[in-house]
Amino acid sequence: MNLTPPRKEVGCMYPRLLIDPGKVRENTIEVLRRAGNLGIEVYGVTKGFCADPAVARAMVEGGCRVLMDSRVRNLRRLREAGFRETLLLLRIPMLSELEELVEVADGTVISMPETVLALEKAAAAAGKFMDVMVMADVGDLREGLWPDEMEAMGRTLASCRWVRCMGVGTNIGCFGGVLPTVENMNLLASCRDRLAEGLGTPVEIVSGGATSSLELVDNGKMPPQVNNLRVGEGILLGHNTSRMQAIPGLHRDAFVLEAEVVEVRTKPSQPIGLIGADAFGKVPVFEDRGRRLRAVVAVGKQDVKPDGLTPLDKGVTVLGASSDHLTLDVEDCSKKPVLGGIVRFTLDYGAMLALTTSPYVEKAYA
Repeated sequence: MNLTPPRKEVGCMYPRLLIDPGKVRENTIEVLRRAGNLGIEVYGVTKGFCADPAVARAMVEGGCRVLMDSRVRNLRRLREAGFRETLLLLRIPMLSELEELVEVADGTVISMPETVLALEKAAAAAGKFMDVMVMADVGDLREGLWPDEMEAMGRTLASCRWVRCMGVGTNIGCFGGVLPTVENMNLLASCRDRLAEGLGTPVEIVSGGATSSLELVDNGKMPPQVNNLRVGEGILLGHNTSRMQAIPGLHRDAFVLEAEVVEVRTKPSQPIGLIGADAFGKVPVFEDRGRRLRAVVAVGKQDVKPDGLTPLDKGVTVLGASSDHLTLDVEDCSKKPVLGGIVRFTLDYGAMLALTTSPYVEKAYA
């Protein structure tokens, strides 16, 4: 076998996450166009790539005038990179971070009246108005108030001077796997009405979830009361995890993992000996397919979610991973990997999230 590696870019370090901001910008334009046809504004979610300024800028250039992230540290990163757009915290805030939140952000999602009152104190001390999106639980059972709690929350917000209610929102699919439907979107709209009743003033924004809700947009079934979505995955990967499907018309390869081959060898397809738990406490199961050509690449579970990787080369199959090594079956690959060569993968959301967080993965731009 020829072990001469293909030519690589000079000075590259691997594993490498290759990011194409241009494709992110094009996806942003297209998602905003589709949503805009129904009068829906889209906020860009930056947590999936740790608020990398180059990618966040692509979202802004694509039309997002509001960015959201689940970490105050990431919002600070955007501020320090010169972003002047509206920045909102996507995760309900900890009491311990309210002072920093007021310093760097313009608002947050919120679900506890006690947190509202604590935020009011922090905002008053800083002399800064803070906007909040009240989260409603319409069935996914993550964060949010029940519909019958909305009126009381409205009264709490009405007592505040520095904290202002910008709208009501919900999370769909991230915990319980609940899919967005016309029914739960209408329930969210009724939460808006109850909140407004307690508040004593109209509530403008009804935020009907994230990427999974784009299906209702594309099918023309989104209730007209919903006028906002918070989108990350759809813009970044052109994918809807809730439905496990690609979103037509969007780029799927704005983020590509490149990993270097460190071993190529024919081995049995089943381990030899007694089988116990692996390094992560799972008992692996392997199909006996005889002796197969395998490649090992230098990336592992410390860096990525292996089942979120899709090889770009046909005939390559991900068999599994340890902390630092990813094992591939390459027997059926027409262009066999070689020592020192590169294998490329597209990603799902969990894989992208891990890779952008890992300090061991080089980030580069197409």
